[in-house]
Amino acid sequence: MDLSSWIGTIGVTLLLIAFALNLAKKLSATSKIYLGLNFVGAGLAGVSSYMIEFWPFVVLESVWAIATLIALLKPNTNENT
Repeated sequence: MDLSSWIGTIGVTLLLIAFALNLAKKLSATSKIYLGLNFVGAGLAGVSSYMIEFWPFVVLESVWAIATLIALLKPNTNENT
């Protein structure tokens, strides 16, 4: 597997972990851990997409990462779950 595939695999894995933990009600969608997993996962998936020049996913993951970063920086983010 090449570098872009490894980066994308790690990114998507982080996104799926966050999703699964949220579905299992282990993490709130507003928790810093959930948002952090989403931010890093989307960022890595975006970098991977950029490396292979798959522009639709570069846009998708960039918007996802920016939206998550905005939510992460909100002062009322729940830190307990």
